[in-house]
Amino acid sequence: MISWLAKRVIQAVAVVLAMTVIVFIGVNVIGDPVAVLLPPDATQDERLRVIASFGLDRPLWEQYLSFLAGALRGDLGRSFVFSEPALSVILQRMPATLELAIAAMLLAVIVGVPLGLYAGVRPNSAGAKAVMAGSILGFSLPTFWVGLVMIMLFSVQLGWLPAGGRGETAEFLGVRWSFLTLDGLRHLALPALNLALFKISLVMRLVRAETREVVPQDYIRTARAKGLSEGSVIRTHVLKNTLIPVVTIVGLEFGSVIAFSVVTETIFSWPGMGKLIIDSIHLLDRPMIVAYLMVIVVLFVLINLIVDLLYTVLDPRVRLEN
Repeated sequence: MISWLAKRVIQAVAVVLAMTVIVFIGVNVIGDPVAVLLPPDATQDERLRVIASFGLDRPLWEQYLSFLAGALRGDLGRSFVFSEPALSVILQRMPATLELAIAAMLLAVIVGVPLGLYAGVRPNSAGAKAVMAGSILGFSLPTFWVGLVMIMLFSVQLGWLPAGGRGETAEFLGVRWSFLTLDGLRHLALPALNLALFKISLVMRLVRAETREVVPQDYIRTARAKGLSEGSVIRTHVLKNTLIPVVTIVGLEFGSVIAFSVVTETIFSWPGMGKLIIDSIHLLDRPMIVAYLMVIVVLFVLINLIVDLLYTVLDPRVRLEN
């Protein structure tokens, strides 16, 4: 266990280090942030002063080494726009994005797993066919279009739910959360559902496929021959053996939901990291873009590590060393 964990930590550090090179160089060779930040009538002296204050007059390799030294101290640079540490600005927005991502993935699991299990156990029923047809719609409909339709229907026409914003929040463990208030939950409902639709379809189809593979196995027939009820067979044997690939997908998709919630956050004016990165790209705020991408890299690495650890909990036959 310890040797496996040590190897994974070394691999994680190597991945993060490689990504610092790719992200920093990729971001810093695109565009001219000074041209965006200064007015068109700015003098050459003003341009040179701003370039020097941002450290953009130094060679790229020197800028990277300075960034790497700061990153080891937890300093990912200072935002050009906010004039604050980029990591600090991102951490202020992170709870909103995490809240939205967790709500979306909970919806995906709570809705997708039972429906996928039902479609796998009764594949020829009318309900199973309707479920699979619905999953195709979930894959096919663009997120931005579904979000706009939701706003038009539930906010404009029916007036049931607010169209944007985070609503009223309450503090817990020093962080403001929307799900702790009724108004916050009303604001969370539409963006979470919009973000979850694709994931619900994905989990549903995955669980159905795994269930279809598990049901014909000998140990399922043995469990039924012992006189176990159908519900007990499904809960104890079928469901448990379909969870390993589901855990993998849910873990990876949770990272993707955090990283790519940009569209949903923009449509619903949700003040999270996705909306922040869009604004930063428009203004070519390089430190903010680099810091955001590095935070996402670290999150993906941690999520992969947690998923590997969960394998042994769900299936003792899986050994970490293997």
